[in-house]
Amino acid sequence: MDKKIAIVYLFSILLIGNAAAQSLPVGTPVLEDAYRNAQLLGQVDSSASFTARPFFPIHAGKTGYHLNESGYITEGPVEKDAGVASKKRLITLLPILWKQQFNSDHPEGINDGSMIPSRGYQTLVSGGFYAKYGFLSLQFYPELVYAENRDFQGFPDKQPDNVWRNYNSFFLNTIDIPEKFGNNPYKKALWGQSSIRLTFGAVSFGLSNENLWWGPGVQNALLMTNSAAGFKHLTLNTVRPLLTSIGSLEGQIIAGRLDQSGFPNLDPQRLLLHKTTYNPKPNDWRYLNGIVISYQPKWVPGLFMGATRSYIIYSKDLGTGIKDYLPIITPITKKADGGNSEDAIPRDQLASVFMRWVAKESHQEIYFEYGREDHSYDLRDFLLEPSHINAYILGFSKLIVIKKHLHEYIQVNVELTQLEQALSTYLRSNFSSPGSFGWYHHGLVYDGYTQQGQYLGAGIGSGSNMQSINLSWVKGFKRIGIQIKRVVQNNDFYNNTIKDYRSHWVDLGGSLFGIWNYKKFLISAKVEPVSSINYQWLYDPIPSVPPAWWDKGKNRLNIHGELAMMYQF
Repeated sequence: MDKKIAIVYLFSILLIGNAAAQSLPVGTPVLEDAYRNAQLLGQVDSSASFTARPFFPIHAGKTGYHLNESGYITEGPVEKDAGVASKKRLITLLPILWKQQFNSDHPEGINDGSMIPSRGYQTLVSGGFYAKYGFLSLQFYPELVYAENRDFQGFPDKQPDNVWRNYNSFFLNTIDIPEKFGNNPYKKALWGQSSIRLTFGAVSFGLSNENLWWGPGVQNALLMTNSAAGFKHLTLNTVRPLLTSIGSLEGQIIAGRLDQSGFPNLDPQRLLLHKTTYNPKPNDWRYLNGIVISYQPKWVPGLFMGATRSYIIYSKDLGTGIKDYLPIITPITKKADGGNSEDAIPRDQLASVFMRWVAKESHQEIYFEYGREDHSYDLRDFLLEPSHINAYILGFSKLIVIKKHLHEYIQVNVELTQLEQALSTYLRSNFSSPGSFGWYHHGLVYDGYTQQGQYLGAGIGSGSNMQSINLSWVKGFKRIGIQIKRVVQNNDFYNNTIKDYRSHWVDLGGSLFGIWNYKKFLISAKVEPVSSINYQWLYDPIPSVPPAWWDKGKNRLNIHGELAMMYQF
């Protein structure tokens, strides 16, 4: 009898499309964190990895936006939570989201999606609807962005010509990261977090413009974050774990398009020995093929292991074979792939492995991600120098329960991100060829791993490192907290060119943030003073008497503010 019931249940899922394909967009204030914390508290399916986002709240058996007003996970299937005409049909309005941001002195902020790095006031407005009929679903969630885009002090004119030459050759010529997005206010309408899908049980296929987040990191991830705008991509992904006899699987495969920013880098007319060091980039979009897989062994509940891999290649260099459009299926080493194949076909690979371990009994998790921006030649090469063009993320989160029945607790998160290259990278041939080293750069794919002028991966950017500590009081949706962070900006460029140990560019920030809900409104705010030591690697000492080698430098202070309001229908 049990076997017959199981067969009927599976058939009913496939017939009526019970697994709604509504996603919780990456970066949605509070709600993403609420679901992840609910898992640590034992309220959400323990097989959900949270390493291949956007998260589909089918994991929790709920819709994405209808947690109760106190922020608690409520009981009930998807169809009972929002404006449903029948089991086969559903249409509901998505939250209206209004984000605002301000920088007083120079650009700050990561993981802000379609917003751009700019000084002054900036705002993003989003709203739309979700509709489902049987297997087919449509999520229309466009975004409107406006940025005041005021002038600010950029890469200093007073830097000598050799520093300008290296900044162009080793950095700007191999990545599309404009210092400023034009000289006028920035205005843009985007598809935002929109998608159209066919969903069959746990598997969904469709066309999407949504932001993605791959890996277990909270502040950063190596291959996919929401530090850039969403991009058009075909997607084949799970919307809930696939249960097998050996454990559960989640994953996603994408084929997408990355676009240029359309803005030049710094001063392309600056000359050195009567020659320009700026090389214009091809007027071409880049094809992106990527995959993420997460596996939870049946015998070790709470342990998730996974891997990511992606390739970028200019559209003009695309071939016609299956390996041209699915390079993620090619061998992982250069030797097995026929030598330096990326030199014959200009393309760039990024790959990582990760782990997340959830201990529900102690309400905590630890996680890490290790990645490479270049193939190893073979296994021997990897074992000898695993640090060559590598990066890693290491983090820890814990909930200290105060009153369990009120969902009140203290949340702690510590995370380290290291993108700076090790000594082995300097000693290998990459540094003898300008621009062919470092995360998100490439000597042949000159726009790098970017989307519309922003990093597709970790928002702190190439060659940078970040350490952060977050401490907050949480009760349902409500929370008040502080964050302390230290960001070392592009130490790869510093190590290659600046080489003055007094001149590291380090940002020290301490923020106060709060989130409050009232009925269907959710409001979040953040204020963060950031002291930029040696901003733009310019050590500008205040002379002492008598003169000293280590005189005190002049710092720049930026006040970064955020305010977001969301109305849930």
